[in-house]
Amino acid sequence: MTPPAPLDRRRFLTRSVGIGALAATPGFLVACSRTEVGSGAPADDAGLLERLRKEGHVRVGFAGEAPYGFQDGGEPAGEAPTLHREIFKALGIPELRPTLTEFGALIPGLLAGRFDVVSAGMAITPERCAKVAFSEPEFVSPTALMVRKGNPKGLSDLKSCAAKGSTVGVLTAAVEASYAKAAGVGDGSVKALAKQQDGLDAVVAGRIDAFALTGISLRWLARTNRDAAVEVLEPFVPVVGGVEQHSPGGAVFRQGATSLRDAFDRELSKITGDPARYVRLIGKYGFTEREVPPRSLRTADLCAA
Repeated sequence: MTPPAPLDRRRFLTRSVGIGALAATPGFLVACSRTEVGSGAPADDAGLLERLRKEGHVRVGFAGEAPYGFQDGGEPAGEAPTLHREIFKALGIPELRPTLTEFGALIPGLLAGRFDVVSAGMAITPERCAKVAFSEPEFVSPTALMVRKGNPKGLSDLKSCAAKGSTVGVLTAAVEASYAKAAGVGDGSVKALAKQQDGLDAVVAGRIDAFALTGISLRWLARTNRDAAVEVLEPFVPVVGGVEQHSPGGAVFRQGATSLRDAFDRELSKITGDPARYVRLIGKYGFTEREVPPRSLRTADLCAA
């Protein structure tokens, strides 16, 4: 396993179980592993929900990482702030008061009381669950391929790349390298790239046949490079060792904020239970019905060590 890098969404822990296996075998799902181990004692969060209702605002931390949470015209935008704004309004808290910070400072800032919730599409991992309380999943992240316009190699997933001897680009130290290996892509056909834009540029230049990443990120990359001669193929779920690999993310609360978290989850379930509403809210950020988390996917299972 390649060691994770600290501040990049696409560096992952690789312990995982498939959604279908959760009911029978509690364990891990692949998830982002940016390091943000925090310190400091959590605030006393008894009555936090009622206090926020009286104050009329909730303090949210986000990390400037599109399309999950970023700043647009001075306001927080992206998947998490958009969903959270809708949920907190339903809870009688009409205003988000944002704090933009480095991803690695989010959990320490939450534990220090700088904000009340992290709105960053943070992946749910057992390591993080030991320090904070996650909502139920807001999304899952199927993998996809970006290829040249017209898909000249006729690719569909990593197995097709292996079968056709195609060259696959992945981000350095990212989990897609292990996905490609498990699918049969040879080491010499996997090319490491420093950042997402490098992947798109390599596809356009013909240096690689496909760039593997989450469908969410690839659709956003294509959107921000509208004139590039690329297309994003249908997402798929990689399999490693016979286990499907998924990447769920959610909102983050202090461990004492159970009333707020539980109320949040009730409103979140109304959105994830209505795929049309889900896409209506965050479809513009590249989220589709494929990213709606299934009911069987529960945070308690994801947190179980």
